[in-house]
Amino acid sequence: MPEICRFYGIVIKMFYDDHYPSHFHAEYGSFEALIEIDTLAVIAGKLPPRALGLVMEWAAIHQKELLSLWQNAKKQKPLEKIEPLK
Repeated sequence: MPEICRFYGIVIKMFYDDHYPSHFHAEYGSFEALIEIDTLAVIAGKLPPRALGLVMEWAAIHQKELLSLWQNAKKQKPLEKIEPLK
């Protein structure tokens, strides 16, 4: 699963040819959550509240890029890195 971003100990990944709805995986320590790109809702798993807040802030900024990466992943195309939260 390609890593598309890393910030504040949070790793953002996206699987190639993953199931719908469009989503990404956010990992923080032993926690993992799947975040739907269109709605920015947690669809599985969980993160500590502070980490989840940072992920949501980052995802809102990069939502269009995430959708584009999802489309590339579905087509087995390379996934570019997205700028981390600063």
